[in-house]
Amino acid sequence: MSPMTIAGIVLGVIFLGALLGVVLRANLPGHHVEESSKDSVRLVMGLIATMSALVLGLLIASAKSSYDTQSGELVHLAADVIQLDRILAHYGPESLPARARFRDTVERSIDRIWPHGGGRSVSLGLPGDKNESADFYALISHLQPQTSAQRFAQARALEIGAELSRTRVLMSEQTGSSIAWPFLVVLVFWLAILFMGFGMFAPANATVLAALFVGALSVAGAVFLILELDQPYEGLMRLPSAVLRNALAQIGP
Repeated sequence: MSPMTIAGIVLGVIFLGALLGVVLRANLPGHHVEESSKDSVRLVMGLIATMSALVLGLLIASAKSSYDTQSGELVHLAADVIQLDRILAHYGPESLPARARFRDTVERSIDRIWPHGGGRSVSLGLPGDKNESADFYALISHLQPQTSAQRFAQARALEIGAELSRTRVLMSEQTGSSIAWPFLVVLVFWLAILFMGFGMFAPANATVLAALFVGALSVAGAVFLILELDQPYEGLMRLPSAVLRNALAQIGP
């Protein structure tokens, strides 16, 4: 399900809990809503509110950390792309086939991660053609350096190529969710109980219902942001392709 759908479900569950509290208030015996009873329930609600805040903060921190990590990997990847092409350029004209192959590989990677139009889904997986990277390495390995500078450039190009491959594998392995779904389910349950308590001890009027709805909407918005941060290459908060496209514009024969 999309983050928007999940956030809508969270909104419905929490606000339903608030409405259930309003209904319970109208049907409970009078002594159940006396001040002594309210004090006990408020203590429990305070405990639930504290635990909910802790879990919500944990989920936000986890999603933000995952987003920042993948953003940093993308910048690192772009820097290595530019550096590798410049190293090959310094090698000499003999590296032109390898540079052309490398540019083509980068273009295809960008197209897989940020496809044009809505017909294709984002693909962070490794290329299906396993010969794609092997051919590039072969072109570099088959170079025959004549000077110490060319030997250094060849060795450095192979080293950066290996680092690029490692970063690409990391990006592929991080496609799964970093959100612990049991945490999210328990959080929504706690919030539904908390809002039910709010509804039980608040007068049933339009202002109170509006306030409860705004509160539920705010929590659902926080869940939406968490899920968006957890999918950095999709949705409204997707990482921009500009950093890698700018690198592409600087490479090639």
